[in-house]
Amino acid sequence: MLVVRAINSADLDGLYQLAREVGSGMTTLKADMPMLGERLRVACASFAETVEPSRRDYLFVMEDTGNGRLAGVCAIKGAVGLDEPFYNYRIGTLVHSSRELGVFSRMETLYLSNDLTGSTELCSLFLHPDYRSGGNGKLLSKSRFLFIAQFPHLFTEKLIAEMRGYQAPDGSSPFYEGLGRHFFKMDFDHVDDLTSLGKKSFIAELMPRQPLYVAYLPDEAQQVIGKVHLSTAPARHLLEQEGMHFEGYVDIFDAGPVLQTRVSELRAIRDSALAVVTAAASNAPAPPEAELRMVSNTVLKDFRMIATQSNLDAINGRIALLPFEQQALHCQAGDAVRTLTLNVRKPSHV
Repeated sequence: MLVVRAINSADLDGLYQLAREVGSGMTTLKADMPMLGERLRVACASFAETVEPSRRDYLFVMEDTGNGRLAGVCAIKGAVGLDEPFYNYRIGTLVHSSRELGVFSRMETLYLSNDLTGSTELCSLFLHPDYRSGGNGKLLSKSRFLFIAQFPHLFTEKLIAEMRGYQAPDGSSPFYEGLGRHFFKMDFDHVDDLTSLGKKSFIAELMPRQPLYVAYLPDEAQQVIGKVHLSTAPARHLLEQEGMHFEGYVDIFDAGPVLQTRVSELRAIRDSALAVVTAAASNAPAPPEAELRMVSNTVLKDFRMIATQSNLDAINGRIALLPFEQQALHCQAGDAVRTLTLNVRKPSHV
């Protein structure tokens, strides 16, 4: 059985093994033991509420309870850009016109921006290749929305997610090669490593402050602005299902899209519900009409979430869980849980 849960101090080795599988392009999950150790410390303090909400970094792991292996990881940062600069490019438009010559042209531009500073960020989503089957990736990604729905007061109004940008088969970034390399004079992986370590001041020191004309970039760089890494496309689709969308901000290095929304507009805020746990018979089969649901406990410091086909009795506010499901959630009959369908319901047409 797979359980998504709050990370704890015993997970460092497993987290490191996951980070080793990630590869380049994900600055928030590098295979650096000291950095991961510090992040784990902050995450444990976040769940324990011993740091202020804006500084928190909620890190979740997906555990295979059958063998104790960590199958995946994801995170929510309380707010970005408060301790170190948080840069993006904002895609804009400049108009050049001459009535006398009868010329009117629109030019797409990139503006260096700090507009998203202070936003809550979804980040560090990674599922081990051995577990990329069924709905495991969907469960891992969407678990964060159920957490936000249970504790909305911990987060800012705006929620963002920086998506990994397009990379060529050889691992290079066409956007970086067409733009960033001219200013940073170093390989993409080196810049990626510096960013992951929080050494972002060089961005402000080396990047031009003037708008950049997209048309001046090589075609290969222009074509990947706002495009995601091949392996990130499913993750983008899942976030868009939950209410996030692209509003013209991209990563400064690989031009990956930044998705955003208001927390109040999330499906989980709108459609999730609290229910009281009742005991289900251990030999009772799942009703054939039952939807796959995410169910979480309501305990911040020991947050746990599973997927189940148990039916929700919405009228009476009850959900029947099997003994092993209650054990996985560290709950019992009479406790409150939060639940939401894993899949988005298609609108009915009259």
